[in-house]
Amino acid sequence: MIGSKSVFPCTTQNWIVNSSAPKNLISMSASYTSASCCHANQIKPLKVDEQGSETTMRFQRSLSEKPVNRIGVVATRHGWRVRFFWTLMLAMSVVMSGWRPVYAVDDQAVDTAVVNALKYLARLQNANGSWSVETTGDSTAATSLAVMAFLAAGHVPGEGPYGVAIDRGINFVTDHQEANGMIVERRGHGPMYDHGISTLMLAEVAGMTSKEHAARLRKVLERAVKLILTAQQVRKNRKEAGGWRYQHNSEDSDLSVTGWQLLALRAAKDIGCDVPIENIDLAVGYVKKCANGRGFAYQPGNGPTSTLTAAGILALQVCDHHSDAEVENGIQFLQRQPLRYENSWFFYGAYYHAIGGYKYGGPDWERSKTLLFESLLKNQEPLGGWKAMSNDERQQGQIYSTSLGVLALTVEYGYLPIYQR
Repeated sequence: MIGSKSVFPCTTQNWIVNSSAPKNLISMSASYTSASCCHANQIKPLKVDEQGSETTMRFQRSLSEKPVNRIGVVATRHGWRVRFFWTLMLAMSVVMSGWRPVYAVDDQAVDTAVVNALKYLARLQNANGSWSVETTGDSTAATSLAVMAFLAAGHVPGEGPYGVAIDRGINFVTDHQEANGMIVERRGHGPMYDHGISTLMLAEVAGMTSKEHAARLRKVLERAVKLILTAQQVRKNRKEAGGWRYQHNSEDSDLSVTGWQLLALRAAKDIGCDVPIENIDLAVGYVKKCANGRGFAYQPGNGPTSTLTAAGILALQVCDHHSDAEVENGIQFLQRQPLRYENSWFFYGAYYHAIGGYKYGGPDWERSKTLLFESLLKNQEPLGGWKAMSNDERQQGQIYSTSLGVLALTVEYGYLPIYQR
């Protein structure tokens, strides 16, 4: 605890699995929040049987019978004048009503893409429970992203066709916590990436595990959160203060690493872990220094990019700064410069943009969702994975890109707590 403001003791809440819910495959709600994790009018739950075949349960939308084309009947009798009149009336009614076009995504195609991607991920799990980055090997970050992909589609630890795979992934991550609290398998140039992503996964799954696993997971999570908070307190100059960088003792910061730490802290706070408000305020200050009146940059003073703008928007949203000017400017920036599949770090941006855009909602999200989802659907590989186009992101491998692709496509399923509006 820093200062005089209160924090919450770390407790793990259990999710309730309601198999009788008529509209959801699994209806999960947590006692720590009054908001349901599943939005019944949006979720497209997926079910895969023990053999891995797909069954999709959908909502039945009542559709009225098509009206008789009476305008056409009259028009055939009276010619082009009547057709012109009715066309003009329709156009005027559209303009006067303020109608806006409906941006639709093929829900069935999204569900199929998610199912195929999960099958692809399941086939690539290693014998030790991990998933790998192709250039470096076993990775706590890749494993955590893969586990969250299964969770986001409605699968839970210990149950169903992927329950064992999820449990093995969780165990791999918790087995690789160092003495100082850092969760990482191999120390590269940026272990705080691995740590932030792994901490986020543990916080998301904490309420879904069995009682026998919950106690151990909670201890790992507490130590992981403590390391994030301690790393933020390293002495830095004013421009860098409040954020995080590659190492836990780095003296500078960047928005990319900072975004993952804030997602992890928000998820941990939501299940009762000690996250003082002072730390959140410091982080918000740093994120806003990365904004430049249009979008968000990698570091203060740099130019904005679509990927980092998506990261900045979500970073502020998870800190409850939903309507700040920086968020509004960022949303408009993404409307002018939407993410493209060929962009550098597209999948990273797709994850942030899907969650941030969904939380923002409205027509702006519907437009962005259509572009984003269609890019993902069009570029999925025949085996179910995704391959990044940019060289830097391609080096992370297809576990990374496929997991992030699933996490983006499933944002409206609503199963992960961090997706809640």
